Amino acid sequence: MPGILLGDVLPNFEAETTIGKIKFHEFLGNSWGILFSHPRDFTPVCTTELARAAKLSDEFKKRDVKMIALSIDSVEDHRKWSEDIMAFNQENVRSPLPYPIIGDNKRELAVLLGMLDPDERDKDGMPLTARCVFVVGPDKRLKLSVLYPATTGRNFDEILRVIDSLQLTATKKVATPVDWKPGQEVMVIPSLSEEEANKLFPAGFTTKEVPSGKKYIRYTKL
Repeated sequence: MPGILLGDVLPNFEAETTIGKIKFHEFLGNSWGILFSHPRDFTPVCTTELARAAKLSDEFKKRDVKMIALSIDSVEDHRKWSEDIMAFNQENVRSPLPYPIIGDNKRELAVLLGMLDPDERDKDGMPLTARCVFVVGPDKRLKLSVLYPATTGRNFDEILRVIDSLQLTATKKVATPVDWKPGQEVMVIPSLSEEEANKLFPAGFTTKEVPSGKKYIRYTKL
């Protein structure tokens, strides 16, 4: 099945959405983007996920991340379901969902992007879209790809944390350690020599001693 790999440029596909027809690259502009698929409209886990994404839409906006969802349902179904999503959030059902949803009822885009789940099928035996997350950089290249099964809802707070890491490491020669959160120490990337690290991080860095004697675990504060 075709799919997209890290570093690939996402295709500039055209799609019908709840805000009308879009071309993906033009929709993103110079912003980051998150494209997330779900198995089906009017289903319980998907409703909680898209409701949480709606609640966090201002957080994505702060990070200059354009949001867009996708499933194999029609745009008309998406619009009707959006009212349920807003009601789940105890919002006015007439308030628009703060991001568009792509209608892909012919599964063309899901096949192109490798989003179909072979184990989850509809009543006609056709595969449904999995819970994919694609984070796309301003260069339109795939920066993150995560795939969840239909039975497991995503953690959108974790997705925001990862975006913070991606945006930081896109401009700084650092990496973020396990469980990192914004404001915490980061790690100097191993490819930097001690001399280069001293120039790049004039405030200094600390090196954790390990039995091997190798000085590769280096922390710094930005």
